[in-house]
Amino acid sequence: MTGKPLDQRVSLITLGVRDMDRATAFYEALGWRQVETPDGMTVFDLLGQSLGLYPLADLARDMGLDVADLGTGAATYACNLRDKDDVAAVLARAEAAGARVLKPAHDVFWGGHIAYFADPEGHVWELSWNPHAPLSAEGAFRWNGYGAD
Repeated sequence: MTGKPLDQRVSLITLGVRDMDRATAFYEALGWRQVETPDGMTVFDLLGQSLGLYPLADLARDMGLDVADLGTGAATYACNLRDKDDVAAVLARAEAAGARVLKPAHDVFWGGHIAYFADPEGHVWELSWNPHAPLSAEGAFRWNGYGAD
């Protein structure tokens, strides 16, 4: 292959949103804090990367596309949690903040415990507790496969 390889990391995840105020309030209600950013964008500093909220029309314009061409994609954003009981507790907070619960907290075949919700703009989040991949003291998640100890 020619050219420089892409670094194996994600720096910023940008969610296109129709209602900036509602989307920002939702993530703040989850307990996230904004960082200072230029007007027109909301950014939350995460562990090792950031999550940005950006007006959907502006995102489409930046790409040279119509809003209708963006679609919604088939992606989930996962947040691994420290304890099994945290899945239901965080899901309850998300629902109270305006999320739509897609699947309540439940055990899964590989030994974990997960739930799904959609934020007010329809972006899908997975909450997960994985007993095979405990988080570091800082909260970092490292994939080590299912069933590995």
